[in-house]
Amino acid sequence: MKKICSFILLVALPLFSFSQAYTVKIAKMKYNGGGDWYANKTSLPNLISFCNKNLKTNIFPEEDIIEPGDQKIFQYPFVHMTGHGNVLFSDQEVANLRKYLLSGGFLHIDDNYGMNKFIRREMKKVFPEHEFVEVPFSHPIYHQKYQFAKGLPKIHEHDNLPPQGFGIIHEGKLVCYFSYECDLGNGWEDRVIYNDPEAVRMEALKMGANLIQFAFTSY
Repeated sequence: MKKICSFILLVALPLFSFSQAYTVKIAKMKYNGGGDWYANKTSLPNLISFCNKNLKTNIFPEEDIIEPGDQKIFQYPFVHMTGHGNVLFSDQEVANLRKYLLSGGFLHIDDNYGMNKFIRREMKKVFPEHEFVEVPFSHPIYHQKYQFAKGLPKIHEHDNLPPQGFGIIHEGKLVCYFSYECDLGNGWEDRVIYNDPEAVRMEALKMGANLIQFAFTSY
């Protein structure tokens, strides 16, 4: 625990630095179960570029790929997870992911449509003592550099439902954030992929930047 906490402190410092040296990496989670964990290939590079420009972070331009059971996960203060289908964590992955989140790591799960029932089942293995709860609009995650007084922006339509942000809160700390009915990651993609209006893409990138800033500084 001491090691990961020290790492989080080190990567938080460049948040306000103007240096061009890359000092930290973020990762996308590769998981089992058949879901397309590799979806949204341009999302994280675009979000990283936005954060490096607007938050003055020093994140490597390309994300790494990490599996939930890999000990190297402790190198990343922010892990992103997306897809459309099934998710399955082994017992070893459950234990490692729990340790990562309790040690200061942060997991963002973005439902690209179809993950909801699977990720709720698997995260219940990681935190059997907790349920996903809707994160109130007053929570700091919505009030970092960018203000989202009404919570998540709506990027793509799924089931004619409002976007919702759910979280797992352990001992008062938000350790996992689940964006649902939003498709936040699609809004980070290159514009030519979905042809979203630029204003919609900017809202998605700003909310993504809030997630990064919260993950880098909240511990």
